Amino acid sequence: MDTAAAPDAPTPAVAGTAAQLAVEADHEHHHRRIQGGAARAAVFGVSDGLVSNVSIILGVAAADPSPGIVRLAGLAGLVGGAFSMAAGEYGSMRAQRELLERELELERIEIGRRPEGERLELAGLYRSRGVPPEVADELASHMMRDPELALETHAREELGINPGELGSPVGAAVSSFVSFVAGALVPLVPWFLSRGTAATIASVVLTLVSAVVVGVALGLFTGRSWVRPTLRQLVITVVPATITFAIGSAVGLSGIT
Repeated sequence: MDTAAAPDAPTPAVAGTAAQLAVEADHEHHHRRIQGGAARAAVFGVSDGLVSNVSIILGVAAADPSPGIVRLAGLAGLVGGAFSMAAGEYGSMRAQRELLERELELERIEIGRRPEGERLELAGLYRSRGVPPEVADELASHMMRDPELALETHAREELGINPGELGSPVGAAVSSFVSFVAGALVPLVPWFLSRGTAATIASVVLTLVSAVVVGVALGLFTGRSWVRPTLRQLVITVVPATITFAIGSAVGLSGIT
């Protein structure tokens, strides 16, 4: 009975390595997907909405205008900031996605044009990471048999990107818009329920509480201690708000009429 392996069958070492990669790929699906851009846009959106609008509101409130002026300034800051953030996120994510798509297309062309050179390049990458030379060569040959698998492998190993997760410009824009509005509403709400010193104090208190919540959420999101991100968020929030309040107090209504 002929027990020879089939010509295309991978060696045990390659089969073992491929099996290990499959297990790692399966395990990867259990991780949170954080590369699409929406999570980053949401975090920045809440923080920016909170910081920018409390700075605007306190800066205007310090000049002691009528409550309607403060509300108008806060609403203008909310709407203008939300659209600005969304447009910025969409533009940056669109440019990033187009750049990555171009890199993938160039890689696809190279795989079709010079497959042996790309196989050697992939084998070299595996060897540089400690894979034995013979296993690296066999594994690279195995990956290059399927053009789509070859492209995905080169994208991950050579370019450091996942072709299936290039980011959604629309998703990032929507996430940024909604989160900015949520953050910007916090210091503005008291001015619809109160006025003067009471509304100012309420804005400050709500903003500080929200800054702490954002810092704790960042700590939980990253799996690290919440102390440092909370302190950082408080500083980022308090410093510009204090500066604009000081400017509003110094200038007052007399300086702008």
